[in-house]
Amino acid sequence: MRSNGTMRARHRRRPAAALTGLAVAAGLVLAGATAAPATARTAAEAPGGRAAPSAPTTPTAQAPAGRAAPAASGTAAPGTSATADPVGPPQGNFLSAFLYSTTRPTVLPTGANDWTCKPGPAHPRPVVLVHGTFENRYANWAALSPKLKDDGYCVFALNYGGSQGPVLATGDIAASAGQLAAFVDRVRAATGADKVDIVGHSQGGMMPRHYIKNLGGAAKVGRLVALVPSNHGTSLLGLGLLARLVPGADAVVGAACPACEQQIVGSRFLKELNAGGETDPAVDYTVIATWYDEVVTPYTSAFLAPARNVSNQTIQSHCLVNTTAHINITYDRTATRLVQNALDPAHAQRPTC
Repeated sequence: MRSNGTMRARHRRRPAAALTGLAVAAGLVLAGATAAPATARTAAEAPGGRAAPSAPTTPTAQAPAGRAAPAASGTAAPGTSATADPVGPPQGNFLSAFLYSTTRPTVLPTGANDWTCKPGPAHPRPVVLVHGTFENRYANWAALSPKLKDDGYCVFALNYGGSQGPVLATGDIAASAGQLAAFVDRVRAATGADKVDIVGHSQGGMMPRHYIKNLGGAAKVGRLVALVPSNHGTSLLGLGLLARLVPGADAVVGAACPACEQQIVGSRFLKELNAGGETDPAVDYTVIATWYDEVVTPYTSAFLAPARNVSNQTIQSHCLVNTTAHINITYDRTATRLVQNALDPAHAQRPTC
């Protein structure tokens, strides 16, 4: 049972969500109704052929000699003129990571995209990190990527759903799923693994289900761990609030965001995605939600239909006083432990607040 304090905190968030959402609702409807789907160019195509923005001296991610880097990763292949993507430092919260990425749009989170990594017997499947709408791989995964690398995983992260800049995942979701499919195939080829595990945030937790259902992903994915996924959509208020929370995202919504329209409750895309069963028996699914999600509303719309291979849970079932909301959940300690437990249930540990 929720305490009076946590209930009051939740109610205080609702007026802010309504005001900010209404401010961009009209632009969101216009974008979804009139904008042509954005060209599904990969992150590599936009910066390809020119140097990545300058950054403090950091290590760079290199593809193994003689092998092209993944098309959706933004990492230059050896022998090309493009500069390899910089690697950013670990961050403690989403805003700090996003601001860091604004001048380094191809930056990698620490630990990601080591194309020489070979999975060991303890963690035989590489982990692919998939960011959410208006976000990018560094903004979402600057804390979790190095943590999973330290745990012994081969970790990979892609940018998708846009042409350039730090605000991505706005393009047609089916096209973005195609980018994910190509990226997974390159990860499998580089590592020698038959399957990968996917960890995704928001759209990044829902979009892989299209890949699994329609693009052959069921044979290539072992687990899908989804943090606050938009599995059954959200309202205009929720998407409008997300646009306000991420610097520059409201301008993108006002121009064109096919993925926004596709994530509204009742959209054709979501109806088709959820028709005929929401999961595949070959894949294990974990959904991690939070009571205080202002974007995927209500928070229970993140949950998948009950099945033997589905685990729906909230952060608050493990830490009642945790008030983490949508955008910062990938930096939350309790959520991180739940992700680790889902990836390696044989060595699960009790989450702490």
